Amino acid sequence: MRLGVFEVDDSLRGQPLMVTAGQGGTYTLTHIPQDEPPRELGQGRVGELARFANGDIELRLAELQAAEGAEFILTKHTRPAAIKRLAGRLSVAEVGGGRNAGTGMLRLTLTGPDREEIRRSLDAVAETFLTQNVQRQSAEAEQSLAFLEEQAPQLRDQLAAAEDNLNEYRVEQDSVDLSAEAQATIQQFIELESQINELEFQEAELAQRYTPSHPTYQSLLRQKRQLEERRAELNERVDALPAAQQEVIRRTRDVEVTQAIYVNVLNKMQEMEVARAGTVGNVRIIDEALVAGMPITPRKPLAVVVATLLGGMLAVGIVLVRSLFNRGVEAPEQLEDAGLPVYATVPLSDEQKKLVKRIKHRRDRHASEVVSGVLADRAPADTSVEALRGLRTSLHFAMLEASDNRLMITGPSPGIGKSFIAINLAGVCALAGQKVLVVDADMRKGHLHHAFKVSSNDGLSELLGGQLPLDEVIRASGIDGLDYVTRGTAPPNPSELLMTAGFSRFLEEAGQRYDLVIIDTPPVLAVTDAAVVGAQCGTTLLVARFQVNPLREMQIATRRLESAGVTVKGAILNAMERKAAASYGYGYYQYSYS
Repeated sequence: MRLGVFEVDDSLRGQPLMVTAGQGGTYTLTHIPQDEPPRELGQGRVGELARFANGDIELRLAELQAAEGAEFILTKHTRPAAIKRLAGRLSVAEVGGGRNAGTGMLRLTLTGPDREEIRRSLDAVAETFLTQNVQRQSAEAEQSLAFLEEQAPQLRDQLAAAEDNLNEYRVEQDSVDLSAEAQATIQQFIELESQINELEFQEAELAQRYTPSHPTYQSLLRQKRQLEERRAELNERVDALPAAQQEVIRRTRDVEVTQAIYVNVLNKMQEMEVARAGTVGNVRIIDEALVAGMPITPRKPLAVVVATLLGGMLAVGIVLVRSLFNRGVEAPEQLEDAGLPVYATVPLSDEQKKLVKRIKHRRDRHASEVVSGVLADRAPADTSVEALRGLRTSLHFAMLEASDNRLMITGPSPGIGKSFIAINLAGVCALAGQKVLVVDADMRKGHLHHAFKVSSNDGLSELLGGQLPLDEVIRASGIDGLDYVTRGTAPPNPSELLMTAGFSRFLEEAGQRYDLVIIDTPPVLAVTDAAVVGAQCGTTLLVARFQVNPLREMQIATRRLESAGVTVKGAILNAMERKAAASYGYGYYQYSYS
């Protein structure tokens, strides 16, 4: 598309107009205002001047070679915006020359996507610069000519009046002859007045460039004063002549002097007009705009190299930052060096991710992830289940020295997979022929019931509150040998309920009915429930999540349990991934009622 005429009202400057190509050399013009739907303005034909929006837009497309439906965006920028856009792409630099001495030659460089636009714009900039230089050179002649044109009519009127006065006097006196001395005096007057008039022209020019205190201006004023003094001397000599000759000399002097000045002004006007017409600037265009054959930007090879380097540096930076802020346990050796034997390293399971769903209660600020199935029953060959089988074997020997068959699964913080370990360890043991009971002792936010797709009601809190007997809170899981007890309705005093004699009786009776009782508790660092439950369990294991729980946090949780008389048998590293170890730190967690 090539434009012939494109003019818009000032109110439409900066707003995009869309030209849509039509059939048979027609087009449609659409206004696209901001924050408003597009508005069709009308149709036009290529090569014809068309007016849209009540004459606010004048458009003539000189050429439009495009398929039907092709769209072009036209925008008439405001003058400041157009200047800013051009200035941002234009650079001017001196060619050659040292630091302190220049050659006076300038190179203009303009960048942009349109080769023809670049050439025309550069040529226009050079021509404008040359024209303005010539105009500056002729500005002085223009000003002098204007001053002379203003003075010429006045001098012509003064000359006519002086000639009339002289003729009238001669008629009255019936002719008066002038002596040679008088003739010489008149000639001197003419010369002095011409010189004074010339200095006045120069003074008018200097007044436009200098102040009266400038040395050049002062020198001209001194010359003018000297000529005026000589003129005063001539006036004194004339006063000594006879009265008739004095009057004739003065009137003749006025005529001759005015005539000489008038002729001088006319001559200067001719000179100024010639000077104005023949003014040549001191700037010359050496070469026309030359468009480069290859694009100078973007430089694709350089961009690829820079992008590769920056991408590599960014990737390294991200890894370093993540390793800086991610200070969780990453290897079993870290826990063992801290004195915590690692009974199992459970890898992160892709199948387990499919069993996780997000729920959100009305009083919760954020949604939480819960397990909606038993992985040991759904995918018994999963690597995580296999790791739990190894844990089952290790526990068999570890619990031989324990005083009872109760196992407490806990951890320092929420969201690390305690319930996953408890449920699936119970499932693995049940599938091996043991009779297992898994208990959700987290009466605040326990979600063990989601794994069996039941409600949390009629659970441990109702048993300890005396509302239900033991047989009514124990439920079958559907897996042979595996039963469970939900948390029940969230009570206002879960820690106190766990310290009652009813909880101890429940554990005694459960231990007699089942081969293994696994108890899932709240986080150690959040509440005291785990310490209360652990005091009545012969074996306690701490769960740490890969890259989540710092070593320092595990040590603090261990000391808190030991201070309550609970011996931590060892640890389980859950959701293990193949990543490099990182440094250690610890954080704090909040745990509230639901």
